[in-house]
Amino acid sequence: MNQRVTTGIILSRTDYGEADRIITLLTPDLGKLTVLAKGVKRLKSKMAGGIELFSVSQITYIQGRGEIGTLISTRLLKHYGHIINDLDRTMLGYDLIKQLNKTTEEEPEAEYFHLLEQAFTALDEPKIDIDLVRVWFAAQLLRLSGHTPNLQTSTGGQKLDPKQTYEFSFEDFAFTPQPEGHFGADDIKFLRLLLSGNQPHVLAKVSGSAARVAAIRQLVLLMQQQYIH
Repeated sequence: MNQRVTTGIILSRTDYGEADRIITLLTPDLGKLTVLAKGVKRLKSKMAGGIELFSVSQITYIQGRGEIGTLISTRLLKHYGHIINDLDRTMLGYDLIKQLNKTTEEEPEAEYFHLLEQAFTALDEPKIDIDLVRVWFAAQLLRLSGHTPNLQTSTGGQKLDPKQTYEFSFEDFAFTPQPEGHFGADDIKFLRLLLSGNQPHVLAKVSGSAARVAAIRQLVLLMQQQYIH
């Protein structure tokens, strides 16, 4: 019997028959897993509590000859219960899960698991602005996929001037000097912090972070739309 134990976050749950579900999980060590959870929809199922959304669980499963394993036990490790108390945070949580499920291969690096775990932690904290979480997540997908813009020199190769304003060139993936441009030194500094792997609770402490998020939100989301598929 090929029994395995790992830690997982639910990416999707699909009803299968009257009482079963097919579960796709993201794990830090085994990539994506698809398992059949037999009888999990029954009221007395002992496994149901361990396959909740917005949770981290320990799962034990048997890997069969096919692509789908069989779930045999679950243990809830962490549930981010405050997320579902706010509709906007809940909907963003669903969206982030879908984004990650869509953009990752079958064997993604462990960093993607930790990214989703950190996103849940931020969404679970009401004091962290929801737009910060949205922009931060998009920036981390760019960083992890190797699509980090040039934030050191302009399109002409000159060092970025804190007294200058800029526009962003998607063709060069860098800033270009522009009188009365939309982006200034503070915006670029915040982008550097954002793309350096800092977590949302750290970024939330930056002076004027809400204004910086508002200034760069559209830019970061457009980068994600163009480079993350």
